[in-house]
Amino acid sequence: MRETIAAKPRVRVPATFSRQAETAPAAQPHVEAFSFGDPEPVLTLRDVFYEGVWLSPDEWYEPPVPFSVLARSYRATAHHGSALQVKRNILLRTFEPHPLLSRQAFSALALDHLVFGNSYLEEVRGRLGKRLPFRHLSAKYMRRGGIRADRYWWVPNYLDRTELPRGRVVHLLEPDIDQSIYGLPDYIGSLQSAWLNESATLFRRRYYLNGSHAGFILYVNDEAHDQKDIDAMRQALRDSKGPGNFRNLFLYAPKGRKDGVQIIPVSEVAAKDEFFNIKNLTRDDQLAGHRIPPQLMGIIPQNTGGFGDVEKAARVFVANELEPLQATFMEINERMGEEIVRFRPYSLDEPGGTCLLYTSPSPRDS
Repeated sequence: MRETIAAKPRVRVPATFSRQAETAPAAQPHVEAFSFGDPEPVLTLRDVFYEGVWLSPDEWYEPPVPFSVLARSYRATAHHGSALQVKRNILLRTFEPHPLLSRQAFSALALDHLVFGNSYLEEVRGRLGKRLPFRHLSAKYMRRGGIRADRYWWVPNYLDRTELPRGRVVHLLEPDIDQSIYGLPDYIGSLQSAWLNESATLFRRRYYLNGSHAGFILYVNDEAHDQKDIDAMRQALRDSKGPGNFRNLFLYAPKGRKDGVQIIPVSEVAAKDEFFNIKNLTRDDQLAGHRIPPQLMGIIPQNTGGFGDVEKAARVFVANELEPLQATFMEINERMGEEIVRFRPYSLDEPGGTCLLYTSPSPRDS
């Protein structure tokens, strides 16, 4: 009798099969790090250096400091702009309008002089030679040139340029120690503090908008979490940034260790203290650059004693800072041979009353 052999089960083995694949060790876990948002750049500002006056190919001299930088810096911080506006408002309050110089024209003239250190008026005459009201020329777009520096151009952009008639432009300037073509404002030395103040404010604002004020480092070293868990936590944290932040996150880790997931907060206290220190120090620098009392700026005192009597501070400020500016604007009278610019004495008692005018003494009085 023929012995029957039991059929053995057959298993198909792929050609790429090897015993090494069965015994290959599992992939070792690796450290994974990622950021919770793109880096936010701080405000980029070019440093302004005194470039000096140089002659352009269009026959006018370029100002030593770009006027566009001074114009942008005017609204950089609340303290810098407010100090200039306080001076302009006091000048405007004591100014007496004239048929040839309106209150609005003088307001623009005074603001240009405070911001740029230069102010311009154009003398306008009718067909019969009669003098018409002066026209204000924005100092930001005015250029001065010529061999004797007696020619003026209106340059609003790189393409348009107009030379004004000679002898028609009245130019007032704050003297500079390096050149006599253009004037420069006195606050140039405090611009770095103004820009630092603006940078700190913008950084703090972007810091809050980005949600980084609640920033932390999420450290995960628990083997109970696989790649899917890491991806889920990553997506949840990204969704909590930006608008609608401060959301609560729920994490369930079965068989996880106590220290498997750790939250390491970023040192927020030190950053907060530095922010307030920068704001306070740069504010003091700006007030010193403008030489204006803090009482007139609406600043709240940090001590119980306050800043002192505001009326005395205002009178001293007007006597030391505003009256020299009034004398500068009264140079227009000497140029025109007519009393066009007049000021009332500064008074806190009668804001709307009529007062005596500042006039130059006549030869009869002497």
